[in-house]
Amino acid sequence: MSHRNGRSSSLAKFTPRLTRGIRSRNNLSWFLNEVIMLAYVFVLFAVAVRFLPHPLAFTPVAAALLYFGARGSRRQLWVPFALLAASDVILTRFVYSYQFSWDHFVTWAWYAAILWLGTGLRENTGWLRVGGAALASSVSFFAVSNFAVWACWAMYPKTLAGLMTCYAAGLPFFRRGIAGDMLFTAVMFGLPAVAAVVARSMHKPHGTAAA
Repeated sequence: MSHRNGRSSSLAKFTPRLTRGIRSRNNLSWFLNEVIMLAYVFVLFAVAVRFLPHPLAFTPVAAALLYFGARGSRRQLWVPFALLAASDVILTRFVYSYQFSWDHFVTWAWYAAILWLGTGLRENTGWLRVGGAALASSVSFFAVSNFAVWACWAMYPKTLAGLMTCYAAGLPFFRRGIAGDMLFTAVMFGLPAVAAVVARSMHKPHGTAAA
């Protein structure tokens, strides 16, 4: 009889721990799903901002691509690429009525590169790595987009001096691009981190079962 009582007492002590373990796993699964869902929300936000009044070059595009690469589904990496490329076509042809030119392919290659860069943040989202990725996004876009404008259009002479003039003209946009990339990247990667801290504090046990 005492043996059964001992086993019952041990089971009673173990059950709350088991329940907390199951609840923790459920909370982790819920949180991971929310993080993945945010990747899609951020991409949709980035696309929407492009159609709204905003300072030129101050957009969440790079931040959304980095976040999707880091937290989105690997099998769905084509989704942000397709949405941003489609928005480029719509903006160019139907909103601004510009001619579609090959420099768009340079921009699309940059989208793919930043998504790939974001995948390198899956295992390590330290602030130095995230900040470095955001800065690399800004610098690379400034470099490739201005080179494409110089090479594609007749706005500048096809000389080294013309290329330098093109880069100089892009400096104000570069400064805004860095500010936007750093700000939106900090917000997008910071929100889940803050939410995780809050969730842990809310589900932290406030006492233990009596012995």
